[in-house]
Amino acid sequence: MSDFNLSAFSDAIADVAAAAAPALASFATHHHRTASAFHWRDGYFVTAEEAVEAGEEIELTLASGETVKAELVGRDPSTGVALLKPASASAGLPQLAQSGAVRPGNLAIAVGNSDGAALAVFGTVGEVGPAWRSMRGGTIDRRINLAINTGGRFEGGPVLDAKGGLIGMLLFGPRRRALVMPYETIERAVATLREKGHVARGYLGAGLHPIHNGDTKGAMVMSLDDNGPAKAAGLHVGDIVVAWNGEAVHGPRELIRKLGPDSAGTTVMLGVSSGGAQRDVSITIGEKPLS
Repeated sequence: MSDFNLSAFSDAIADVAAAAAPALASFATHHHRTASAFHWRDGYFVTAEEAVEAGEEIELTLASGETVKAELVGRDPSTGVALLKPASASAGLPQLAQSGAVRPGNLAIAVGNSDGAALAVFGTVGEVGPAWRSMRGGTIDRRINLAINTGGRFEGGPVLDAKGGLIGMLLFGPRRRALVMPYETIERAVATLREKGHVARGYLGAGLHPIHNGDTKGAMVMSLDDNGPAKAAGLHVGDIVVAWNGEAVHGPRELIRKLGPDSAGTTVMLGVSSGGAQRDVSITIGEKPLS
């Protein structure tokens, strides 16, 4: 590749980042670090749910350097999306258009903001897979992992394709692996947060512990909420949940994944082992109380 082409490529990356920069903001998190946020639409900003804390005062620093107080409209731990609304008008802020389909190897540009200063780094899309369920039960429309070396200040910022289209929001998975919360998932979460201020999560009302006793693997009930669905359905301390609608459950993590937003209000059949005997328990999944 000639010097001219390298220069043109470099400028193209910088131009994509510069075009998105006016939509970005940053804020100090409860972990005493900086995270990014970006304008979604109608004056609302999105950021990483992990970076915000209910009841804390949030002050956004816009790309212009202006600081504005922002309200936490709602948060969805199941998808990692939090929705913020600045107290003052955000007229003129750009809205990032959705990207097209992405494939492994496509260029990906992560952009962020740090006290008004623009941040940008590029790499590639490392993996694109089907829909998956998060550890907290959220349905994520696509699995998108990034081959990008980036830092915490980018968390909550947008990930763009080579044309500046919004692939999704940058989050960090296990071992700080960069991944993307896809555009479609954010859109669904934002709609619910704007309407209700929270995304419902399924609720059993039982404290669970992993158990592996011979051939029995499952989630042992260690405690029960007095007014929770599990106690109302007839579960007891010491019961081991081994199946959900006939599908084996090998531990609490699998059970929690099934308690996503779409589970609240549904009736399921739990397979339960107790004292060597097996029984089925019908339970109507509740909605997790807001904390």
